[in-house]
Amino acid sequence: MYHPTVARLTYRALLGRRRAAVLFVLPGLLLFLAAAVRLLNGPDDQIAADVLGGFALATLVPLIGVIAGTGAIGPEIDDGSVVYLLSKPVKRPTIIMTKLTVAIAVTMVFSALPTLIAGFILNGNGQQIAVAYTVAALVASIAYSAIFLLLGTVTRHAVVIGLVYALIWEALFAGLISGARTLSVREWSAAVAQKVTGGDSVVSSDVGLPLAVVLLIAVTAGATWFAGHKLRTLTLAGEE
Repeated sequence: MYHPTVARLTYRALLGRRRAAVLFVLPGLLLFLAAAVRLLNGPDDQIAADVLGGFALATLVPLIGVIAGTGAIGPEIDDGSVVYLLSKPVKRPTIIMTKLTVAIAVTMVFSALPTLIAGFILNGNGQQIAVAYTVAALVASIAYSAIFLLLGTVTRHAVVIGLVYALIWEALFAGLISGARTLSVREWSAAVAQKVTGGDSVVSSDVGLPLAVVLLIAVTAGATWFAGHKLRTLTLAGEE
């Protein structure tokens, strides 16, 4: 379920000059913020958790997911070049799985790695906070990539919808409205982070770990299946 040529073309599209600039700017902002907070406040576990949970997990990861997930296939569908890919002897589920794998890898590199570095800058991984939020970012990267890849296959406005979801729902509503947290990838991932710290730290989640794991798996699998189904329904000229 992985095609090297499709992967290479997808990496090239995602890491092109324009997208790469955005991909590097966002982690740079996190690292700058972490350094500034450490300089002003010194090592503080609560502040470290607030920065990593409030900016890295709630803003950085979903935004990188939007760029990588929608960019893995959306532009090809929008400009019609996807027909050339679909005309090749490559199974369509393989195309989706390959593009999802690339999107996940890019999201992880540009979100989880900066989260780990920022965590060590903030408090030297006190209470395992840096590692906990890095694991949460890795888990969230998988779910976000699948969600935004699906958006890229079903609408030409995937980036706009993805940004609204990331900035309004995940970063704002899920942080302010308790009822919204149950339906938030951010909160599900935070449950994983809480488990990594042993459950007795400044890292917390309103969703229990078993439910969070079930929801993460269900959303990822469902979004991936539906994206594959949508791609299979695309027809080329001459196909019956």
